[in-house]
Amino acid sequence: MGRKGKMVDKEINSTYLEETITIKWYQPEAFTPLNTYHLCIMQDGNDYFQMGRVATLSDKLHDEAEIEDTVFVGIHYRNRYDRHDKYHPSGPKNEAYTNFLVREVLPLLDQELSTHQISGSRTLMGDSLAGTLALMTAIKYPNTFGNVIMQSPYVDETVLDAVQKANNLDKLSIYHTIGTEEANVETTIAEVKDFLTPNRKLRDLITEKNTEYIYHELEGNHTWKYWQQDLPRALKTIFGWE
Repeated sequence: MGRKGKMVDKEINSTYLEETITIKWYQPEAFTPLNTYHLCIMQDGNDYFQMGRVATLSDKLHDEAEIEDTVFVGIHYRNRYDRHDKYHPSGPKNEAYTNFLVREVLPLLDQELSTHQISGSRTLMGDSLAGTLALMTAIKYPNTFGNVIMQSPYVDETVLDAVQKANNLDKLSIYHTIGTEEANVETTIAEVKDFLTPNRKLRDLITEKNTEYIYHELEGNHTWKYWQQDLPRALKTIFGWE
């Protein structure tokens, strides 16, 4: 069965990153410029479209009226090292990538699509390091991005310190998952890390500061099998009708 909506590609010649990056978004079947749309901006974009099956899920959730009108936007990386440089909190391209999101991607989307243009209608979503980037960017720009979906984010002392110092977490709605089998995860740079313990520390810090916070521990490991299974609940939590 084919997709009901439409996939659109646009290129951005990024001044901040000094490279050309393709932005892809999926417009639901009933898309019309007369409506205004929520944005879900996904790092690891190709993974979310292919392994996460976000387009198919968008069709289903829109058909069943389980989410508000939403456009899912994907941004991908060149290779795992490029991903690490851009998404990791201490990555050499992290600041440039964040500026790219705020000052180049968002203006393009607001120009091409009929969006609400308020923080509460913009969500950053990501898995692992992409989830880390989502949280760190929203902490830095809470008036730009009001919602975060992070699946098994990488959490280190930099992340915990940023959350501890943040005075704006009450402005954010956060959906956060981690797998109970994520105590030994092989990272991009071939190190084995405990993701579960730092994620629980992150949970405790956010709980102290944020009332719009949903946390789940999944019975699974650091793979798309479990992230994909969790996506319907994640999307209905953030984009469901109030």
